Amino acid sequence: MKKVQNFINNEFYDGSEAKTFPKLSPLNNAQIAEVCEASKSDVDAAVMSAKKALKGPWGKMTTDERVAILYKVADEITRRFEDFVAAEVADTGMPQHTSQFMCVRGAQNFKVFADVIKNVPTEFFEMATPDGKGAMNYAIRRPVGVVGVVCPWNAPLLLMTWKVGPALACGNTVVVKPSEETPQTAALLGEVMRDVGVPEGVYNVVHGFGPNSTGEFLTTHQDVDAITFTGETRTGAAIMKAAADGARPVSLEMGGKNAAIVFADADLNVATEALMRSCFMNTGQVCLGTERVFVERPLFDTLVSALKEKVAALKIGIPSDHASNMGPLISKEHQAKVLSYYKKAVEEGANVVIGGGVPKMEGDLANGSWVEPTIWTGLNDDATIAVDEIFGPCTHIFPFDTEDEVIERANNTKYGLSSAIFTSNLQRAHRVAAQIEAGVVWVNSWFLRDLRTAFGGAKNSGIGREGGVHSLEFYTELKNVCIKL
Repeated sequence: MKKVQNFINNEFYDGSEAKTFPKLSPLNNAQIAEVCEASKSDVDAAVMSAKKALKGPWGKMTTDERVAILYKVADEITRRFEDFVAAEVADTGMPQHTSQFMCVRGAQNFKVFADVIKNVPTEFFEMATPDGKGAMNYAIRRPVGVVGVVCPWNAPLLLMTWKVGPALACGNTVVVKPSEETPQTAALLGEVMRDVGVPEGVYNVVHGFGPNSTGEFLTTHQDVDAITFTGETRTGAAIMKAAADGARPVSLEMGGKNAAIVFADADLNVATEALMRSCFMNTGQVCLGTERVFVERPLFDTLVSALKEKVAALKIGIPSDHASNMGPLISKEHQAKVLSYYKKAVEEGANVVIGGGVPKMEGDLANGSWVEPTIWTGLNDDATIAVDEIFGPCTHIFPFDTEDEVIERANNTKYGLSSAIFTSNLQRAHRVAAQIEAGVVWVNSWFLRDLRTAFGGAKNSGIGREGGVHSLEFYTELKNVCIKL
């Protein structure tokens, strides 16, 4: 049985209490690994290692020296690309082509943020003084310190490196707590860090769960100077409460109930292709995914039919089957949650356009966490499946009649992560995008990401922004120096 260990001070480590938990495959619910659970003393050791590294070789490096190492990290991920894909596929069950996309982005995150930190300017101001000699002010960036990185399971490497990349580029050290569902790529990155010469203590990984376990030990640790988190809103709220002790900064990217708006003048092919991806990519386990689609009434029936036809052509299967484009959900627990919403939709009177159940799988795959991609119509905006984040391959399609109406309905949610608008009217596109209460709005597309741009959510979808210089605002302290002339 494969063992996934903690990684502390550049060494792999079982843990002081020798506790383990099983990692089960989403494909068939069979155990594929034994994961070492970090105790409170293990987390303390990781944090102390990270704190020590801030004053060691890592803290004394120039920006150019750090950038050179981060480029080596990216190159080594690329050299070991197949290892990362295999680890991610084993943990998540996602199709190989999806994992390959995620792992490419994981490597890119190190180079993008290395370039940002190397080129970003700060401030300089001259000022008058009463003696007429003047003064000048300039800003310098310094690392915030030890950063606790709490990661989700839906895109493990991509979303972890999205935080670790800028944190290290800015000179911080990190203690990563990956999801207990997807421990392998975080551990594998430890091998890469050590092999390319990242100093001891700069990158640490501790495995475990949330409350009364590794996650709580990390986020309540007073020598953790900042916490960055991606995941569900309830966990984010708990982390924010923990960070209040010590007034430590947090960056939170949390849940969403994202809306797409399709106007009658939209290009039907563009809209349906984008909706296919936004509703069903990665089995709907995407924080930016679309679970509410609003379609202007003249186009409603046509779009429902077109999207149904595309969903019917999806092939559910194992990652190594290159023809499959949808895998299982992450776990049996999550499968039960998604299926409970499928049942609730029917109970509340939804019209099931397609899906709504569990696909028939052969052999031991029948034990996996499979669900059918599902489209509903016929419910009101206050239906349970129109309000709650489901995080599965499903969406409800609603008709609408006016622009003002659909803006109000799209915004009628406690979340505000992303949205997509489809129209051929450029004035309308600008007008509606400005009024949507979300951190990211796409027009005639979905998931186009320039990593230099701001990313984050509004309302219950998060606090703070990441991407480009916006990441530096969280991972550095901006210090003003005033020189009297």
